[in-house]
Amino acid sequence: MDYVALFFAGAFLCNGIPHLVAGLHGRPFPTPFAKPPAVGDSPPLVNFLWGFANFVIGLALWSLHPVTAVLTPDFGVAALGALGTGVWLTLHFAKVAAGKPSL
Repeated sequence: MDYVALFFAGAFLCNGIPHLVAGLHGRPFPTPFAKPPAVGDSPPLVNFLWGFANFVIGLALWSLHPVTAVLTPDFGVAALGALGTGVWLTLHFAKVAAGKPSL
């Protein structure tokens, strides 16, 4: 169960990054609350709050089994969660961006 929590901790922490960055830059970005979900853009404040929520969830999951940044199986599982989520988000948002008109 610790590995599941660490995997999702990495996933939530990784997912929080683009939303926090978009929100802090004042840019719209897709969230699950947009129409259509994860494709349409949400306002910057929604992105910041969604990114912050992801970080809180990620840190809460991480705190269930704290891990240091040392090459251990525990850290590897958290890193795999972040890597998997990052790859999936990169591919998804590249498709979303390709379908939008450029400014």
